Amino acid sequence: MIKIYREEDYILWSYTMPMNNYINEAHKAEEAQSEDSSVKKRRIVIPGEVIATGEDYLPGEGARREGDNVLASRFGLAEEAGRVIKVIAITGAFIPRRNNVIIGRVTAVSFNGWIIDVDSASSAFLPIDESPRFINKSEMNQFLDIGEVVVAKIWSVNARGIDLSLKGQGLGKLDKGFIFRIIPNRVPRVIGREGSMITLIKENTGCNITVGQNGWIWVSGPSLEAEIKARKVIEFIVEKVYVSGLTELVEDWFVKNK
Repeated sequence: MIKIYREEDYILWSYTMPMNNYINEAHKAEEAQSEDSSVKKRRIVIPGEVIATGEDYLPGEGARREGDNVLASRFGLAEEAGRVIKVIAITGAFIPRRNNVIIGRVTAVSFNGWIIDVDSASSAFLPIDESPRFINKSEMNQFLDIGEVVVAKIWSVNARGIDLSLKGQGLGKLDKGFIFRIIPNRVPRVIGREGSMITLIKENTGCNITVGQNGWIWVSGPSLEAEIKARKVIEFIVEKVYVSGLTELVEDWFVKNK
């Protein structure tokens, strides 16, 4: 059964070494620590604040080196994973990047594709050639029509706008459940480290959940009650984004909201 929600029903929340070398080393070090569970607690930092001192530390995303110090380049949550220091942004608009998975709504059908609203300053275009199967141009609105919602991947970002693709596992039209929106920069906390948080939510609600990196989230579950529970716990996570030990808080939330 397809549940149709009106727009007003959605929640609207609103250096001595070359930098490239630092970035490359940071990526390598982060990969080496990907299975390390000894990540130190996150803390709020502001731009220019010293996060760590010493040549052993490498600046990752949202951080930079000045002399012997690694400083925050933006407001957010500082995280130290092994040798890598990065700052996770918790405010700001969605910045589209290649390979981002996003959720968007069809706003127009052209002769060779669809215009998709992805909550970005730039418009997004889904070419008919990037559909998962052959589609006759005279039947485009039967495949995707205005108002319908899709999960797609960004394969190009350029001066003209954003190009999307539906070629890939898990991509396509979303015709069940419902969608709602959170602040895009808080998506990483909803997903969790290596998908741990979203897995916890799925296991405790029985829902299928897709989190778009543009802040739109799709939920489809075995019952309306399960879907509402999934939405509520995601909203709880978004409200507690500054808090350390969030996984334990979410586990306690499920115990209290059985």
